[in-house]
Amino acid sequence: MVAERATEFDPSKIKDQALRDLCNVLEGVRGKKSLVVDKALSGPLGLIAQPSLLQDYGVVQLHWIEDDNIDYTASKNILYIARCTAKNAYSIASQIKNAPRIPGQDLEHSLFFVPRRTPLCDRILEDEGVFGDVTINEYPLYFIPLEPDILSLELDDAFEDLYLHKTYTSIFNSAKALMLLQQQYGLFPRITGQGDKGKKLLDALLRMRNEAAAEDASTSMALAPSSIIENLVIIDRETDFVTPLLTQLTYEGLIDEIFGINNSHVELEASVVGTAMQGPTETTGRSVGTAPAAPQGKKRKVLLEGSDRVFTDLRNNNFSAVPAILKKTALRIDADFKKKDDYKTVSEMKTYVTKVLGPAQKDRTSLSMHFNIAEIIQKHINTELFEKTLEVQQSLIAGYSSTQQHELMTELIARGASLETVLRLLCLYSCVSTGFKPKDFDLFRREILQGYGYEHVLTLDALDKVALLQSRTVAGSAAAAATRTNYDYLRKPLRLFSESVNESDPDDIVYVYSVYAPLSVRLVQCVIQKSAVAQAARGGGSLNPNSAGWKGFEDVVKNVGGKTFDEVQKGEDKAVRARMILDGQNEKKITVVFFLGGITYTEIAALRWIAKQEEGKRQIIIATTGIINGNNIIRAATTAARTKPRQT
Repeated sequence: MVAERATEFDPSKIKDQALRDLCNVLEGVRGKKSLVVDKALSGPLGLIAQPSLLQDYGVVQLHWIEDDNIDYTASKNILYIARCTAKNAYSIASQIKNAPRIPGQDLEHSLFFVPRRTPLCDRILEDEGVFGDVTINEYPLYFIPLEPDILSLELDDAFEDLYLHKTYTSIFNSAKALMLLQQQYGLFPRITGQGDKGKKLLDALLRMRNEAAAEDASTSMALAPSSIIENLVIIDRETDFVTPLLTQLTYEGLIDEIFGINNSHVELEASVVGTAMQGPTETTGRSVGTAPAAPQGKKRKVLLEGSDRVFTDLRNNNFSAVPAILKKTALRIDADFKKKDDYKTVSEMKTYVTKVLGPAQKDRTSLSMHFNIAEIIQKHINTELFEKTLEVQQSLIAGYSSTQQHELMTELIARGASLETVLRLLCLYSCVSTGFKPKDFDLFRREILQGYGYEHVLTLDALDKVALLQSRTVAGSAAAAATRTNYDYLRKPLRLFSESVNESDPDDIVYVYSVYAPLSVRLVQCVIQKSAVAQAARGGGSLNPNSAGWKGFEDVVKNVGGKTFDEVQKGEDKAVRARMILDGQNEKKITVVFFLGGITYTEIAALRWIAKQEEGKRQIIIATTGIINGNNIIRAATTAARTKPRQT
């Protein structure tokens, strides 16, 4: 059956559908039940459901699969919700087999795989002898709206699976999620992108479209090109490893670098959050099964989202602009409190309390927390380690001589800098410079192993496998050239490096890294902001801003790793006319930008800057497999990550 056609893009409908599906899962197991959840799903589920929902649907206790500590006396109904991985299948099978026999109570096990069940997991359950003892279904949780302009699959292991293990479950899930958008809003009229994995995603998406049309002829009108969405731009993370390896310099990016943001939540010391924000609603209100509020001195979970006006003003700015914004916000809040003298009557005071005082009190609480966060960030970036790390990064991006950078990296290793910091710099050098000279490559490998432990020989092997840390004899080979991005060539035509940017009032996306424009976002501009890219590059030639796809930048994308694609999707003439009549002609078009393998908060900030320039003409919806940073990439390559079971 065809979904009801939408005439405007509304991400809240995606969240509402995910919530309805969750309610159906809970309702499908009648009576009281014990819920056992994959810990990796706790954050995503917390973004779509309140904890009270579980109690409303008869959940008497909540456990994590990983803890293996179910109280079987609480209920005979055991409901599992888990990602469909081999590890989870084995864990669930073990728990079912080892469940105690309780006199007068026959346990009933139900299992919902997210977002779909696979033959491999079915086979594991069958081999373990529990396939007949559990009712298996699916919970189709795909995109989760993190913000009105951000849709995420929240796949924590997508980067590792795609580029290290070479498994493509993330591609299938991404294609399925994008296909659901097409069924709701119509076909993406044009799909433009870059990267080998991105091309696989395109192929999967086209295959799903053909399968949908073959299965149900009634989908023909629904699968006419959308009159709301103009195009889909797919960026394969493999085309630009440099950007996430760099230290993020926006406010939200630095919070992610220093504290870590997971599923839009950050863990902070209670003293940083402040007493006014320590109620359970602020810290755990949207997290399913989170522990009770922690006492003073322990860490608290805080939701970072757009409804916080103070955070919204700060999040996408370079940190150098943050002190001035905080001061301006403090003055605004102070002025709001002083407005009480302007209201005389009871009716006027009621309006003041509701529309001015209430929001001002929330802003003051938030401001106090963000002052504390900014103070911690400032101390961090003032350290010598941070300054030296940033110096190396910016010198590499600028293409300066490598001798001094080698000395600084050697010094950081000798001074015991964290393994993530050192490996990010080494990988950055390798990506920008087409690998290390063999002599230098062997030197740094030896220093890593001697300084951080010989167990990291597997870590270095993994980074080599992902083409992040290689010798020039490998990275510079003809075979590697087709998949490697040539930053030396791209630096000038795309103006990736610039020292002339106003970080407080920027005129280019360079501001997000102070001197570097994210290549990934420049590629998006090559599709939707051609004139801006040409202008930024100073002398990029005359370009038709209305030309589609990669037109005008063919020479540029030839030097970006992986396959280039530009697919036009057409429907039958009748279906196209019907959709145009039903949807109307929208002057404001939507571009969906999908990052396969993850996106950083700094890239999100750059895309939002572009969206602001295009306001009134174009809306940008950012979609991704998940939010990442350089530390996530390095940790994916550590020995522990390499030996864990793969996604299926």
